[in-house]
Amino acid sequence: MLLMEKDIAVDMGTASTLVFEQGKGIVLREPTVVAVDRFNGKVIKVGQEAQKMQGRTPANIVSIHPVESGVISDYEMTAYMLRELVNRITSLSFFKPRMLVCVPSSITGVEERAMINAAIEAGARKVYLVETAVTTALGAGVDISKADGHMVIDIGGGTTEIAVVSVGGVVECESLKVAGRAFDEAIVKYVRQKHNMLIGINTAEELKRNIGCVMQRPDAGIEEIKGRSLTNGLPKTVQISSAEIVEAFVDPMNKILEAIHTVIERTPPQLVGDLDKNGIIMSGGGSLIYGMDRLIERSTGIRTVVVDDPISCAAYGAGKMLLHLDEMQDDMMNFHRRRELKN
Repeated sequence: MLLMEKDIAVDMGTASTLVFEQGKGIVLREPTVVAVDRFNGKVIKVGQEAQKMQGRTPANIVSIHPVESGVISDYEMTAYMLRELVNRITSLSFFKPRMLVCVPSSITGVEERAMINAAIEAGARKVYLVETAVTTALGAGVDISKADGHMVIDIGGGTTEIAVVSVGGVVECESLKVAGRAFDEAIVKYVRQKHNMLIGINTAEELKRNIGCVMQRPDAGIEEIKGRSLTNGLPKTVQISSAEIVEAFVDPMNKILEAIHTVIERTPPQLVGDLDKNGIIMSGGGSLIYGMDRLIERSTGIRTVVVDDPISCAAYGAGKMLLHLDEMQDDMMNFHRRRELKN
């Protein structure tokens, strides 16, 4: 039996991709990874299965991350992965779905066109783009239709998006390539310099999840990690404390704080008062690092709150917008005009 197609929303980030189906909620959560045979270009696996293969395959099979900093870096692999994910939930349907895709506020015209084409190639009959900051605010319960300023900080895997949202659009924004992966790399660099040992990025990410912090935590944690000694090349084990992680995170954290202050300084004066009243909304996996919200609040003097489900918040907000796709034509025209003004 053929079923009527339901609209879907996609939040495709550097680290993970979430798909929201109208009437069902989030139906897919997959790592944004594709495993490819580099000799013949054949795709082996996508998503979770591709991630499981990392570091466990022959040299001819490589893992590709087709989305970097929230935009497409490998068009063919992005289109293939998106098509695979869409097919998983629309295989019994006859009609192609309309697709709403979350994109960074800083997306360029070329990147915008690439995302639209990839979505169409994946099976969408019509594509709508919306800034991640807008869907995050909506997912957090903000009435985005009002002329009321709200600051959204989304710390994802590859990009930190800082934006001020009002009247359903982005008034001011800043995008920097300092996010979850940068914190992982900061740990790798710290361990290399302080302990003369080389560890993998996956080990660094696990360390970040377990005892990662940007402020000293009351329950000071200690983790034992294994790597390769840079002195003799043999296996080596060291203990890392949460205090050391704070030290490792100083540089990327300072860059994020600087960008936040830059956005506040560029925000129209009449909206700055709104920010003080409404506070700062934080989302993305990076917002879960211990002390992130308190450090930002201390630096800005503005109340800062992490949303209930920071990883899924943008997808839920995009899901809410699916109910209003018929009304979004004018919003899309405004979206394109904003892109033209910025670019």
